[in-house]
Amino acid sequence: MTRTETLDRQVRDADLDRWLSSRLVSDTQARADLIALYAFEAELMAIPTRVTQPLLAEMRYTWWAEQMDGVFAGLPRKGHPVLEALTDLVARHGLERAPFDALIEAHIGRVREEPHDLDAFYVGPMQVAARVLAGRGHDAAVADAGRVRGLTQTGRASEAAALRAEANAALKRLPPVGFPAVAHAALTDPNGPEPLKRLRLLWAVLRGRI
Repeated sequence: MTRTETLDRQVRDADLDRWLSSRLVSDTQARADLIALYAFEAELMAIPTRVTQPLLAEMRYTWWAEQMDGVFAGLPRKGHPVLEALTDLVARHGLERAPFDALIEAHIGRVREEPHDLDAFYVGPMQVAARVLAGRGHDAAVADAGRVRGLTQTGRASEAAALRAEANAALKRLPPVGFPAVAHAALTDPNGPEPLKRLRLLWAVLRGRI
């Protein structure tokens, strides 16, 4: 099994919504880039399920924070498929480090039972994904879509619904090639059946709305 296939399976098991969104990307390399990004996030999300002590979880997040030095220097930890893929992704797209550091810090905050940082958990990663697919200059266009996704995922459905129209207005500025980076924000039921999710995503892409 290739590295891309390994990461693809990891993301499908960990994050079906975004894996399904990545199927909407026709370019093979661009799809693999999204999967590398989502695999990194899957690794962070899995940590609390693998350890029972908050301190141990925080130590693992600190390890990931330290690994960002190698990723952004082009020197990933050898033999680690996620770090190697992330390093390739960062180099080819000229990604900034700040959203990655913010995401790790948000996970540490979650371990410490601090309030969810929705921008770090959802907006930043969605902006990075949009840049991977559509290039620079689209952060503002996808920010509210990221917040809709975050509100939905954290059980604040009414707030997500109230923000959806504003998010869709902003998404008119996002090139169609970038829409798969935000398409999963159209999914309102995290536990919905996969066939229904596929149809909802296709409808979102056809309309260019979440």
